[in-house]
Amino acid sequence: MNAADNRPRSYTPSKKELGVATPKRAATGRRVQDKAPENRKEAYKQMRERQRSERAEANAGMREGDERYLLARDRGPERSLVRDIVDSRRTVGSWFIAGAVVVLIGSSVPNRTIQNISTLIWALLALAVLVDSILIARKIKKMVSTRFPQSTQRMGSLYLYGIMRGLTFRRMRIPKSKVEYGAKL
Repeated sequence: MNAADNRPRSYTPSKKELGVATPKRAATGRRVQDKAPENRKEAYKQMRERQRSERAEANAGMREGDERYLLARDRGPERSLVRDIVDSRRTVGSWFIAGAVVVLIGSSVPNRTIQNISTLIWALLALAVLVDSILIARKIKKMVSTRFPQSTQRMGSLYLYGIMRGLTFRRMRIPKSKVEYGAKL
């Protein structure tokens, strides 16, 4: 007589008794685990790939203006307002590089008249950038003090942030411009 004969008629044997493993939760509910590296070279390769994907995600987030990925210098509502102020207007600074190239070419020409003209253009360009920087700083002061009267940000740092953003080509600005030229803020 074996153990199967002792059981009641309605008895259902367990999976363990039948030698079958208990089904586990579906793999979709679990976190997908990468295959463990077999050697050091493969571990470095996986680590580099993971770092590359994390950097790509962070760069995309920074370009789009996601607060989680922004550098410390770009974070905060005041800085966001300064970016919008600068991005809503055309600045002389965005033409500064092109003007500097013209001046460089003009000053390398052996003709003295062209050299003098390029020096004059350089002075006018510097004056235009100075005036534009003053106008940007005044607008930043006015708008930040009205929208954020309790701000702890130093105005000087906001001015420099806005001026440096104004000196950068619009397409090269990070985070990307959210407002169009001439937008009312």
